[in-house]
Amino acid sequence: MSTPSFQTYLASCRDLLADSSAKTIVIGNEAADLDSMASSLAYAYFLASENQQSDQHYIPVMPIPRADFKLRTEAVYVFNKAGINLKEVIFFDEIDLAAIMAANGKLVLVDHNKLAVNLDFSEKVVAILDHHVDENLYQTAQPRIIEMVGSTATLVSQEINKNDSALLDKKIATLLLGTILLDTVNLVPEAGRVTPADNEAAQLLLPIFAADQHHFFNTVQEEKFNVESLSTTDLLRKDYKQWQLGEAACGIGSVLMPVKKWTKRDPDLAKAFVDFAIERGLEVLLAMNAYTDPDFKRDLVIYATNQEMHDTLLNEMQAKGLELNTIVTAEINEPSFGIISYYSQGNLAISRKKLHPILSDLLG
Repeated sequence: MSTPSFQTYLASCRDLLADSSAKTIVIGNEAADLDSMASSLAYAYFLASENQQSDQHYIPVMPIPRADFKLRTEAVYVFNKAGINLKEVIFFDEIDLAAIMAANGKLVLVDHNKLAVNLDFSEKVVAILDHHVDENLYQTAQPRIIEMVGSTATLVSQEINKNDSALLDKKIATLLLGTILLDTVNLVPEAGRVTPADNEAAQLLLPIFAADQHHFFNTVQEEKFNVESLSTTDLLRKDYKQWQLGEAACGIGSVLMPVKKWTKRDPDLAKAFVDFAIERGLEVLLAMNAYTDPDFKRDLVIYATNQEMHDTLLNEMQAKGLELNTIVTAEINEPSFGIISYYSQGNLAISRKKLHPILSDLLG
């Protein structure tokens, strides 16, 4: 039986999902970065090609809702560069995973080796391909390849090349190479991420990709931080974390844009903060803005549902040395509910990771 092209395979996946045959879902980790998504597409294609006589369909699923894909701007670029038709890509909100697993379904994990807490299908894991620390789970998985290389895409490249190198067409090479270059910072040893295996995989893929490595890496890197097409709500949720701190639900978004540019671009920014907070039941919503202009800088937006909470937060942050200075935003509309304020942050060393324990001590 001849092997279908990657493009033909992807075009068939939605039909395969709809039929009554048992299915093996190939899925990346819940962060759904480029490595998770590109590796799951390429590895699912490899498994489908290797098991054409099997009664199982191998189907890649992106572990996020379709609406969230646009937030992964580097993935948007690489998928487009590879000529991937997004209509043919299946996202997590488009399947009933529990029903698939109940109907003799199986799971292949790429770019992680421990299921997310909301996925209780441990007995369904039949294979693993990952580059994170081994959690020593699913010992019967076959293959169970967990190696500390720079990118899971490297392991996918190795598996395909070892078993059927003809599958490495330009689309697959673009997906995998773009991922490897991004994860290893263009294979530069000084970044501390590249391994000999990553270098070997990149050298395998570069002739198939047939374009300049450095230009490709630079463009993917730029796209990762390109947020021009995103709305205020998208900017807040692109890199977002939420905690329950005592009686207060607190959310913090990391935003790659100066506050002055943000407020000028969106005069209704405050309304978006209010809507975002209400939707998630937050008492506190912060945006920590990091950008280069031309040196690295930080800004901070504080939104709270009442004046007392707002002032308590502001006073504590000043006491902890954030060095906040008010940014005048005359053109911005005021919120219909709650209090919002905007600051430049003089102390560049305090990131979200360092601010979280400050807030936890204050509110927890």
